[in-house]
Amino acid sequence: MRIFHRARHRPSATWRQTTDRAFTLIGDGRYEDAGALLVMAADLEPWLSDSWFNLALLHKFRRDWEQSRTAGLRAVALLDRAQGAPDWWNLGITATALQDWPLARRAWQAYGLKLPGGPAAAAGTIELDLGTTPVRLSPEGESEVVWGRRLDPARIEVLSIPLPSSGRRWGEVVLHDGAPHGERVADSVAYPVFDEIELWAPSPVPTHVVLLQAATAGDRDALERLVSDAGYAAEDWTSSVRLLCRACSESRMAIDDGRTVHHDPHDDGDAFHPGHLSHLSQGSAGLAWLVERECGIAAPSALVRILLERWVAGSPATRAYRDLEEVC
Repeated sequence: MRIFHRARHRPSATWRQTTDRAFTLIGDGRYEDAGALLVMAADLEPWLSDSWFNLALLHKFRRDWEQSRTAGLRAVALLDRAQGAPDWWNLGITATALQDWPLARRAWQAYGLKLPGGPAAAAGTIELDLGTTPVRLSPEGESEVVWGRRLDPARIEVLSIPLPSSGRRWGEVVLHDGAPHGERVADSVAYPVFDEIELWAPSPVPTHVVLLQAATAGDRDALERLVSDAGYAAEDWTSSVRLLCRACSESRMAIDDGRTVHHDPHDDGDAFHPGHLSHLSQGSAGLAWLVERECGIAAPSALVRILLERWVAGSPATRAYRDLEEVC
């Protein structure tokens, strides 16, 4: 194949060595040094799409979206295959970060995805129904896997109530990477875990933590329904959150539906004191019930206490709460 009258060829040994060294530096977080090497590689092989794809990746790692778009466009212009190239997927993420919807739509379609809407929808926000999936918040820090709704190939709306250490809120939309990093299994279905790249749209709804006295699971469920009916969310962190080692968090967790009666050998907490790094798709069942529950509530501050009082009033003998605090 010839592009601009130049035959496509294998990259030189110098290009490969320079690129390999650059990605080693990226792994060490030395983005500036890596960038200098990748620019050198692009100068060596300017007709090679990989030269510009690698630069686009680097700029994505740095969250320099304008530069990533520029390099990404050069990469796809030099592609020698019609569909399925990762260059298009990376460009789709970049375009989504920039809210460049015409380019995002073009990138997803060029990759091979079918999107609804005709020419009139080309400039509008991409809104799809891709179901629920887990997403890893703060993957480079104290990571936390939560469940969310996929709005398009690069955005997830958070449906779980994240712990305050994540700095994230219920209802926020996060930009996520394309390559899955582990799996969670719920109802015998495996769901890929995607890593968050950055916050795409913040949520105005604060997170509160409260200690409940709930005599039965039915009492706990009543609060979750009450808050949900008000248009917000409550989550029993005592049953839905567990602490995993990093290796287990990034692997396939085959019992993530929370239905097992056995102690999870991957859990770094214990059955009665679960950790705070991975949310189950539903609360654990089969364990001895603890009356005192730590619960996260995502709702406006002025409404939270009203909802809690209404919940207690429904069964004063079996329900109470204390230590209500806004934490995020």
